[in-house]
Amino acid sequence: MSAVTMNQPLGTPTWIDLGIPDLDRAMTFYGSVFGWAFDVGPEEYGRYTMCLLGGKKVAALMPNADENATEFWWNVYLATDDLDATLARSADAGGTLLVEPMDIADQGRMAMVRDPAGAQFGLWQGRAHVGCELVNEPNTLLRNDLVTPNPGPARDFYTAVFDFTLDGNDDLPGVDFTFLRRPDGHEIGGIVGDPAASESSWGTLFQVADADAAVAAARANGGTAEDPTDMAYGRTADVTDPFGAKFTVGSPLLGGQG
Repeated sequence: MSAVTMNQPLGTPTWIDLGIPDLDRAMTFYGSVFGWAFDVGPEEYGRYTMCLLGGKKVAALMPNADENATEFWWNVYLATDDLDATLARSADAGGTLLVEPMDIADQGRMAMVRDPAGAQFGLWQGRAHVGCELVNEPNTLLRNDLVTPNPGPARDFYTAVFDFTLDGNDDLPGVDFTFLRRPDGHEIGGIVGDPAASESSWGTLFQVADADAAVAAARANGGTAEDPTDMAYGRTADVTDPFGAKFTVGSPLLGGQG
C-alpha cells in the first residue's frame, strides 16, 4: 500500500529530509518539480518544513544551520522500534555515531550514523510522526539505494544491524548490485558496488508520472539534470537541485513496465 499509517518495520526507509541554505528557493524548486505544498515549521524548531502531497507528509526541508556549508544532500532515515538497541548493534558492527540520540518533542526519536563504508544515514523511532505518509506513488519516495566503492563492509554492516538478507540481481548484468531484504522478504533497497564512486552515499529515487516533464521542471527552476534514459525498471534521470543536492526521478516505461 502507498499510504503509511503506522511505524515501518526495522530497517525500512521511513523518512527523508534535506537541509539547504535558502528555504524559499527550495520550496519553489521542489514545488515546481513535484507539486508539493509546504507547512513551514516555527522558528523554535528551525523552520523544519513538511512537504505535503494531498495533505500527507512525504518529505521535509529545513534551513541548514551551518552558514559555511557548501554540500547538501537528502538524508534517509531507517525505521527502528528501539533506537538504543539499534545503535548498540550499529556500534558492534563498526558504525560511527554522528548525532547523539534525541527526542523530537512528541514526534519521535532520532540519531545519525555513519556506516563502515562511509555512508551517512538516520534512524527514526516514530511516535506521533511515523515518517512518510505516502510512498510509491508519483511525486513521493520510491526507493533508496546505497552506492559505494567499498560494498563488502557495507553489506556486512547492514545485514548485522538490521537482519537483512542479500540477493543478487540478474536484471542488471555487469552491475555489482545486491538487494537488501527484511526478514519477511520485503525489499527495502540495495547496495551498488561502484569502484568509480567518489564516496559512499544513500541515494533517493522519487517516482514521477513523467521523467521527462520532471527534468524539464527541474531545469526551468534552477536545477540541472541528465537526459532521461530507459533501464530495466523504468525511465530515470539524475537531477541536481539549485544547491547541489542530488536525487533521481523515475517513471514507468511505456507499456506498463517499472
